[in-house]
Amino acid sequence: MTISLRRSPDDIRQFEAPSGFAQSLQEVLVDLIELHLQGKQAHWNLIGTNFRDLHLQIDEIVDIAREASDTIAERMRALNAVPDGRSDTVTASTTLPAFPPAEQNTTETVDLITNRIYAAVSTIRAVHDAVDAVDPSTSDLLHEIIDSLEKQAWMIKSENRKV
Repeated sequence: MTISLRRSPDDIRQFEAPSGFAQSLQEVLVDLIELHLQGKQAHWNLIGTNFRDLHLQIDEIVDIAREASDTIAERMRALNAVPDGRSDTVTASTTLPAFPPAEQNTTETVDLITNRIYAAVSTIRAVHDAVDAVDPSTSDLLHEIIDSLEKQAWMIKSENRKV
């Protein structure tokens, strides 16, 4: 049996996602942007024991969130959706809890950041199956982001773990 990959020009068309697809990616986008911003807030206002290591580790989380938000926004554009990363949109629609405005000690910061990572991952997991059903390629991007963020959550929460 031979499978032909030849198509007529009329059969070639761009992928068109259903209406809720772009909204699902938008939900992921705003939480990743918010995670990036809250991570910087934590980074700038961190105090206490193990400051330097945690300060640098938070920057790794910030970098992951920033790169992931860019990946999602660019994927949206590749599929002709319009990402909205404006600050008012992020503030109005993020699922991450607000980050405290003051200095935070390292122990509190570990718990705050871990909670926010899991909140962002929860959003990704909530939209994953619907995204996967429509576009497995985009779903693969979500897998990579989940993997990166959960690894960071494991590493940072280990700071406070007691045996």
